[in-house]
Amino acid sequence: MKIWCFLCFTEDEGDDGDGVKLAQSSATFMENDNNHNNEGNDFVNDGDNKGDAGQAAEGLNSIEDDEDARLWLSGELMAMEGGETIAAEMERRWTSGVRLFPLLEGESSSSAVANGAAEMEDIDHDSYHKRARVYSGFAEGQFTSRMPSDVGNSGPPVETGFSFGNSSSARSDSEMFCQNFIINNGRNEAKKDHGDGDDDSSETDDFEVHIDLTDDLLHMVFSFLNHADLCRAARVCRQWRASSAHEDFWRHLNFENTRISLEQFENMCRRYPNAIEVNIYGVPAVNTLAMKAVTTLRNLEVLTVGKGHIGDTFFHALEDCTMLRSVTLSDAILGNGAQEIHLSHDRLHDLKITKCRVMRLSIRCPQLRTLSLKRSNMSQAQLNCPLLNLLDIASCHKLLDAAIRSAATSCPQLESLDVSNCSCVSDETLREIAQTCANLHALNASYCPNISLESVRLPMLTVLKLHSCEGITSASMNAIGDSPMLEVLELDNCNLLTSVSLHLPRLQSISLVHCRKFVDLNLQSTMLSSVAVSNCPSLRRITIASSSLQRLALQKQENLTTLVLQCQSLQEVDLSDCESLSNSVCEIFNDDGGCPMLKSLVLDNCESLTAVRFCNSSLVSLSLVGCRTVTSLELNCPRLEQICLEGCDHLESAFFQPVALRSLNLGICPKLSVLNIEAPYMASLELKGCGVLSEASIICPLLTSLDASFCGQLKDDCLSATASSCPLIESLVLMSCQSIGSDGLYSLWGLPNLTVLDLSYTFLMNLEPVFKSCFRLKVLKLLACKYLTDSSLEPLYKQGALPALQDLDLSYGTLCQTAIEDLLARCTHLTHLSLNGCVNMHDLDWDSADVQLVDYFAVSSSIGQLPDENARDPTGPANRLLQTLNCVGCSNIRKVLIPPAARFYHLSSLNLSLSVNLKEVDLACLNLVVLNLSNCSSLEILKLRCPRLTSLFLQSCYIDEAGVESAISQCSALETLDVRFCPKISSASMGKFRAACPSLKRIFSSPTPLHD
Repeated sequence: MKIWCFLCFTEDEGDDGDGVKLAQSSATFMENDNNHNNEGNDFVNDGDNKGDAGQAAEGLNSIEDDEDARLWLSGELMAMEGGETIAAEMERRWTSGVRLFPLLEGESSSSAVANGAAEMEDIDHDSYHKRARVYSGFAEGQFTSRMPSDVGNSGPPVETGFSFGNSSSARSDSEMFCQNFIINNGRNEAKKDHGDGDDDSSETDDFEVHIDLTDDLLHMVFSFLNHADLCRAARVCRQWRASSAHEDFWRHLNFENTRISLEQFENMCRRYPNAIEVNIYGVPAVNTLAMKAVTTLRNLEVLTVGKGHIGDTFFHALEDCTMLRSVTLSDAILGNGAQEIHLSHDRLHDLKITKCRVMRLSIRCPQLRTLSLKRSNMSQAQLNCPLLNLLDIASCHKLLDAAIRSAATSCPQLESLDVSNCSCVSDETLREIAQTCANLHALNASYCPNISLESVRLPMLTVLKLHSCEGITSASMNAIGDSPMLEVLELDNCNLLTSVSLHLPRLQSISLVHCRKFVDLNLQSTMLSSVAVSNCPSLRRITIASSSLQRLALQKQENLTTLVLQCQSLQEVDLSDCESLSNSVCEIFNDDGGCPMLKSLVLDNCESLTAVRFCNSSLVSLSLVGCRTVTSLELNCPRLEQICLEGCDHLESAFFQPVALRSLNLGICPKLSVLNIEAPYMASLELKGCGVLSEASIICPLLTSLDASFCGQLKDDCLSATASSCPLIESLVLMSCQSIGSDGLYSLWGLPNLTVLDLSYTFLMNLEPVFKSCFRLKVLKLLACKYLTDSSLEPLYKQGALPALQDLDLSYGTLCQTAIEDLLARCTHLTHLSLNGCVNMHDLDWDSADVQLVDYFAVSSSIGQLPDENARDPTGPANRLLQTLNCVGCSNIRKVLIPPAARFYHLSSLNLSLSVNLKEVDLACLNLVVLNLSNCSSLEILKLRCPRLTSLFLQSCYIDEAGVESAISQCSALETLDVRFCPKISSASMGKFRAACPSLKRIFSSPTPLHD
């Protein structure tokens, strides 16, 4: 799909001069905004388009003048699908005398319209209104056809363009036209399906869709564009230029920091006299442009000027701009800097004069509502604004106390006053302002060192900000307390403030940050919802009574010792790093305390806590991170779902009766000796590392996982009680629990769902309790159980014990070679077996079958497929289900031989790394995927017939290049080969390996061969 835009317009620019000038102006100032200096460029360059139009017109002339060409074209159209209709339409247009190419050649639109108005009136009646219409085929479209050289001329074949467009009804030449064509260069499927196979049959005609875009639709689309995008859109065509120039889009003229010239600005003002907002901040010649704006745009309502010199005449001219409502002046020098500026306007509502230099300022605006003189350098300000509500004179350092008093008291309707950073303001001034401005609601007197408010009464005040006021003391609170309507109070960095005691019924927010001498806080307000107290190192006592407060954060109050809360709606409390809080703080958060709705409590790093006791029916989350001195924990919180005890290194006893915890980790409490848990929803409990835990009562009916690793003091009675009260346990880890004996293991019969049991590093001598109690066991780990004898495992491979067992770990045991061989031969249901570090294990040799390797693979190759691993020989041994075999660090293994007769059809991973005496490996495993022989330093012979092997690790092996090449040649799926640090293999052999095994994708090798 292609989108073509053809410019259909006249060459007569006499009536369209304004549009071109607008295009020039708009394009230029937007390009200047992008640091381009291409001034004077039109949005649409008629001259550039005239060449293409002339070529199209010449093509049409040649066809019109030649009757043979016309007849030839009609015949070509007749041959197309639907060609009769198209040819008839072309013949009608041809004979009507209405032609488009004169327009393309530069003929005036009026003459073209006069020639064809009579014939095209019915067709083109509402073209001016641009009704959206869709056409298909070639009617009123455009196509390209190749004309033979003998029709119309004697030259070589050329491509001639034809354009059938709508002729417009009579209207002015300044109107702009644009037609959008969406051309689908598809093939005519009907012809293609019925073609005769010749080359010419594949050449089909183009199919077109012509859409007339309405002006209303363009207007709606352009309403989402900014000025820069509107200027870019105006470059497309005349219709877009006309639509983008609509005054609806240019009522708000923003030229901020734009390099716009006076001529361009005048053109914009002349073109859009109804603009209501102008921003000329940071433009060159700002004073001249400002004068032009206020004198030309009579509907102007909002004006922003700044960053330059503004003359006195500008302020006089403002009086004549009667529609003005808002004026902003910033970063400017007003007048000559030493004269008085008079600003008078009868309808102005908002005035901002910020960061300006002026000696004296006189303002008479009877309708003014807001006035900001922030950071302006002036010594006198006379105001005649009887309706002024908001006055901002912050950081006006040159304004004296008397000037501020005079300015504020002249505005009796004042509701908000900002005098922050005005160091001259005194209590007397504030007192007179309070008396004159009875409706004053908001006062910001921050950074005013001379005020104390001791003699000031502000009964209607709702917002009071007193940041860094050195004169504010505890005596000032009496005056503040006489403001019953006060809602917001900010006292940050008031260094002389020692105590705050306020009983304000409407107070909602208070802030006390970095008050170094602040000791006591007493707040009583039913509507208090926000309390910000931080970095007050001397604070000792806090008393808060509020029915609206929901969150309280008092972090890093190192000397806070007393906390009294009566907050019925309080839900979150954070007392992190309050190192002086004692155990009595727990009473506040009990059910009979003052926080019945408490859900989250954080007491991190409260190092003075030793015994934590909570009885709270609403508490959901508790954090005691870093409370290293806590030795006792008692929680009666039936809704408690989350607790964090990291860093509670000295916790000795813990009682959770009851709690709603679903998981609990007490392995980080190494000194825990007594544990009592009643958790009806708990599913996972970890006691790993509680080496002195001797008493444990665990009542968790839904518990499925219990890890009691290294709990050396746990005895059989504790295990029996746990098995009785937690019947759903599926995973039980008793690693290094040396006190657990046969009696405790017999109690496991009460765990019918037990599937995972870890008894590693125990002193077990007999596994009979396990075989009789754990019928559904799937995973059994017996690492380093050195007291197990060879006969301990006989029930496994002789009596069929643990029929569901799949994973067995006998690593670092003392089993002999015979027991290991019997286990491998008879426990065919095992899927994972680990024999790491078994020093008594010797060669793994299963070469005792009648079927030879050569015959086995010869038969397989003769039938074209691998043998069926699921097929069983009724006269032979059963197929082994073993998938993973780990024999890491078995130093006495010298030979590993697994022929097909061994029936290891499911073996996918074999790890023989660190077997330093291993010399020969001969494997024929159909499904082996990973083979690890790393650090087998004695390896010399490697034979592999593993068609599915993908990863082979031979790191630090002494095998030579020929052995590796021969081994991998039988592994057609091998992708990863690791031969790093192999002294007999050089990096030059990588090419041979890839040739021997084309499937290789990754070879890891050392940069240079290593030598002894």
